[in-house]
Amino acid sequence: MNTQVLAVQNDGPEGVYTRGSGAAREWWRVSLSERAHMFRIEHGHGSDAQGTVDIDTVVDLDNLEAKLLKWRREGFVSGAGREDEARAVEAGSRFAVELERAVALGRTAREADRPDIARVRIGAIEMPLAPEGTVSALVPRINDAYLFTARTDDIALDIVENRRVMLIGHTGSGKTSFIEQVAARTGHGVLRANMNGQTTIGDFVGFWTVKGGETVWVDGVLPVAMREGYWLIIDELDFAEPSILAVLTAVLEPNGRLLLKERGNEIVAPHPSFRLFATANAAGAMSAYRHLYQGANLLNEAFLDRWRVYLFDYLSKEEETEVLLRTLPLLTPAIAQTLAAIAADCRAAFAREDLASAFSTRRLIDWAELMLRTGDVERAAGPAIYAKVSAEDAALIRSIIRHHAISDAGAGAGASE
Repeated sequence: MNTQVLAVQNDGPEGVYTRGSGAAREWWRVSLSERAHMFRIEHGHGSDAQGTVDIDTVVDLDNLEAKLLKWRREGFVSGAGREDEARAVEAGSRFAVELERAVALGRTAREADRPDIARVRIGAIEMPLAPEGTVSALVPRINDAYLFTARTDDIALDIVENRRVMLIGHTGSGKTSFIEQVAARTGHGVLRANMNGQTTIGDFVGFWTVKGGETVWVDGVLPVAMREGYWLIIDELDFAEPSILAVLTAVLEPNGRLLLKERGNEIVAPHPSFRLFATANAAGAMSAYRHLYQGANLLNEAFLDRWRVYLFDYLSKEEETEVLLRTLPLLTPAIAQTLAAIAADCRAAFAREDLASAFSTRRLIDWAELMLRTGDVERAAGPAIYAKVSAEDAALIRSIIRHHAISDAGAGAGASE
């Protein structure tokens, strides 16, 4: 046998390919044919590859490669492949053990370095309160009914570590309210800048103006937040002007500072309490929905890499049911569950583009409040839902409500119990 054939034997596709086990085991056996550059393939069933053969043929290499691809799709694995799988599982186990050890060491180090200051628990995370004496009218009001879920624990840790956090998701999924409720409980003031055509570069960074016959500089929202230690939320960042994104780039660096060229290159250093957040509807993993948000800009990966980006979806039906019951104790669990199911169906229709408007938890709560006051589903839906959307959307939402079998009388009786 020549050297070329030996190489085929050692590195080629020869061997047994199997799937299943016991009596259900099925196999293909590949071996070199007596004919040059040809392969013999056999097929059979049973616990070993020595039983009855029901297929026995000879193919060339191209035909064999096609069959190997087909077998792989059908779940057949060679002996060498199974050894590779076993090694991968073993390596994965070692990796998991090492990772768990590293996480434990990191947790211990953080606890050892933690200053002895007052903290509040948010979800599963203990977060430091704002420094004593920090009182601001900009601290949001606490919503006692707000539900912190496991999805927010990593974000809370990022806030503690002063990471730049971007939350992406559909309108009304609770991106901004989450940040506000964390700030409310930790006592930090919050400033918001909406990029959807409402904030110019002057509003954001600052501008010169004449006041009392004197030219004075007025800080924009970014330097104010950086100097005073506020939390700044940049809403709908994917609608921001390029000039605003350019200014942000330097601030997004670790301990990044703001350069005010208009003030003779003054440098604004961030206050230790300063935190920077952004929300977006059609960035990163949400880019597939950009057509639903006309005017949204594409944020490139280099810019996104300066943020910790979290996909913030709507609450599950079970979570939203709990929020409804916390907010409106007069609701029965059955009514709350039905309302949450209606909201979920409306959101699914929005994702399919059957609806042009999203369905926020805020809208759902408003509708439920009006139901409790009026005892009439349709009457409550008028100002809470239908008047805010097109006639076509209103008709579809009405059909979704009726699909869930909420009659005027039934809902009114249940709501008034």
